[in-house]
Amino acid sequence: MNAPASITITPILVADLSVEGEVMPVYVHVIDHPDARILVDTGMTELHPAVVAALDPRLYPLSKQDFDLAGIDIVVNTHLHADHCGGNHLFAGKPIYVQRREFDDAHSNEDEYPIREWVDAPGVRYVPVDGEFELLPGLRLLPAPGHTAGMQVVVVETGGRPVVVGGDVAVWHGELDEPTSEGQLLVCALDPELVWLAHEHEPWRPRAGRAELGGE
Repeated sequence: MNAPASITITPILVADLSVEGEVMPVYVHVIDHPDARILVDTGMTELHPAVVAALDPRLYPLSKQDFDLAGIDIVVNTHLHADHCGGNHLFAGKPIYVQRREFDDAHSNEDEYPIREWVDAPGVRYVPVDGEFELLPGLRLLPAPGHTAGMQVVVVETGGRPVVVGGDVAVWHGELDEPTSEGQLLVCALDPELVWLAHEHEPWRPRAGRAELGGE
């Protein structure tokens, strides 16, 4: 299938976490495709003792923002950690794509996924996929294990170098500068123009790209 020429990606801040004394943002990403509006990850909408104790979050839930929840056609979970699936219930009845490995692990590993009620919120409808999957023309899901065994990213292709919506394939830019996990190596091998991450305000760009923009 031919990739559409126009696909836009919009980051939306949904929380700030406290990690080792530093503020770590949590972003979800809206992909506007000619055929559908896709939301990658859903953030959190409420506090939970396990999250408060570990991360002392400040929340800006999609449900409290000027955001058209009903306008979302498809949800993708990069993985099912609490800060990425805590808003899934807002999209009850909509298809939520997740890797089957991630779905299975979220139902068997209570230590890694302690807030089961967020994963299995009422009305949530998962579509488990096995491996690489074409979601729409120019949009494919790509397994990127590392942060979790079932982690996936969204690869956006419009004819040039791809753009990746990566969730936690890397938690900070330095992990893509010096990739070590299978997922990070896979993403870098795509030679992406940029990679949007859940916990960085700006997208990561390869070093050469940053140099051209007056960075390193």
